Amino acid sequence: MTKQETYEYLTAHGVDYEVTEHPAVFNMAEVARIQLPHPEADAKNLFVRDDKKRHYYMITVQGDKRVDLKQFRKKHGLRNLSFASADDLMSIMGLIPGAVTPLGLLNDRERRVELYLDAAFSECIGVHPNDNTATVWMKTKDLINLITEHGNRVCVVEI
Repeated sequence: MTKQETYEYLTAHGVDYEVTEHPAVFNMAEVARIQLPHPEADAKNLFVRDDKKRHYYMITVQGDKRVDLKQFRKKHGLRNLSFASADDLMSIMGLIPGAVTPLGLLNDRERRVELYLDAAFSECIGVHPNDNTATVWMKTKDLINLITEHGNRVCVVEI
């Protein structure tokens, strides 16, 4: 899904959302330099895989949080984790590095990726619309419903 197709998908599914257009950002340091209307709800997304390349996960946390992958895997009973490659990101979700987003799971035809969503996103979340030149703000429950209805597993956890 392109950025425009993502907006059309959200509209077709009755999701209320707000869009902030901005220059392309590739990391949280670049995000910190732009003016966002809801900085506390801006998401950082990590696309990781297990050591056998059998299971893929997206870990979505508030932008200022750090994720210790070793501690995370132990807490959730997972195998050793490392960052997935750019090739995996493109082949599974059709995304490039810097544009990683839970909305990319809507491109995951095989439903291979599990989403671990930080429970700190209680009301609102800001994610890229499959393109790193905008942020879409929506209710967290709407994002969870979209991903679940698509068939990917969503785990809301304390991170």
